[in-house]
Parts: sequence; structure tokens; C-alpha cells
Amino acid sequence: MNEPIRLHKLLAQMGVASRRAAERMIAEGRVSVNGRIVNTPGAMASPEDEIRVDGKLVRQQPKMRYILLNKPAGVLSTAKDERGRKTVIDLLGQSNRVYPVGRLDKDSEGLMLLTNDGELAQRITHPRYGVHKQYMVEVEGYFSDRSLQDLLQGVELEDGFSKPLDAKIISRSRDKSKLLITMGEGRKRQVRRTLAALGYKVKRLTRVALGPLSLGNLKPGEYRELSDQEAKWLRSQLGLTPEISNIQQNHGR
Repeated sequence: MNEPIRLHKLLAQMGVASRRAAERMIAEGRVSVNGRIVNTPGAMASPEDEIRVDGKLVRQQPKMRYILLNKPAGVLSTAKDERGRKTVIDLLGQSNRVYPVGRLDKDSEGLMLLTNDGELAQRITHPRYGVHKQYMVEVEGYFSDRSLQDLLQGVELEDGFSKPLDAKIISRSRDKSKLLITMGEGRKRQVRRTLAALGYKVKRLTRVALGPLSLGNLKPGEYRELSDQEAKWLRSQLGLTPEISNIQQNHGR
């Protein structure tokens, strides 16, 4: 029999939500354990308990899934959209209980991870873990050496100071320049706003790496599911126990 653990952590392990979101669910009285509503912080539960969220039974042993997707520009990085616009979930073309980890704005493209592993999702998105995000960025005009130094020193934005971990000029001409920028956080449209503060307009932004994951050869709109070995490696790279179970295999466009 498994030892009881904190309920919000168990919900994250079961793929219901991140720990933070699970804490909110509990506080709002949406979670019951063995028929009783639990809304106190620090509540304990075990996988053998009957756990329900909004009255719906939570599966005791979910199949952990990890899908890498190359999000095309024009597609929303949310699970659903009230206005009926295309989302990253629509690109999978099937019923998947997975959720996007973090976001890319509609105009951006590149690597996204979709999973039902709430514990891993929190590790990637929470600022305190500082998971690196790398972007290939094309801007209008000639990006000077002085601009590169200003970028590396950081700029003040309306929501705080913004400074990349690294930035390199890949190519440049009078009309356009290409940069490789590594960030340690992911505020809304942060790369675009940072470059705008330096006087540059972004023409194209592609995320090419997320922590230890890279875009690889995936074309826009294509996705692939991590193998059991890759999923264990990913969890270990992020400082989590590598043990996972029931990885489903799936490939597609």
C-alpha cells in the first residue's frame, strides 16, 4: 500500500493539474477524497483513495504522455479557445488528455511540450527552476554590435527588468538580422518586447529549445511522442525521479 502524500502533489502526479492549480482546486472545495470534500491546505491522500474533482473520478494510474510539437504561427498555444480558433490540441487530431506546458504567442512558432505530467509541467514553467528557453529570432534591419551589448546588459520593461542569459548574432544584413537568444524566464511576449525596447521589430520568432528538449527535424504542425527512455531522461534532466509508467507511443502530423 502506498504511503499518503499531500493531496495537491498527488493530483499533479496523476496528471490532473500543476501543483499550484491543484492547490486552488482544493481551496475552492472542488476535490473530494472518499466521498468527503477536502479544502484544507496540507491534506493527505494516497493513490488507493477515491479522489474526485468536480464530482468526476480521477483515474488512479494515468498514462503519462509527453508530446513534442512544432507549433506553426497563427495557432493558439492553449488547450481550447472560446472563439473557435485553432489550438495546439487541434493539431494532434485525436482525443488527448494532455495540456500545453507554457505558451508561445499566436504569431510565434516552434517547440512546445504537451503532457499530462503535472509535476514536470510545474518544473518547466515555475520561474524558480530557471528552465532555459532558446529562440531563433529574425528582426528588421541591421543588428549592430552595440545593440547586442545593450541586449546582453538587459532593458527595463513595464513589468520588470528583462535580460537574456545569452544572445548571439547568427547573420545580418542591411534589411534583416538573425539572432539566437536564450532566456531563463518566459514572460508574455518578452523577447518581442525586449527587442522593441531596443528599436527592433521582430519578423519571425521560433523557439528551438525548451530546457533539455530541442526542436530537431519537426516541421511546422508536426509532432512526436517521447519514448519511455526519452521520458525518463527528460524527468531526470529536470531533477525529478525518472520512473514513469505506461508511456503511449504515437507519431503524426
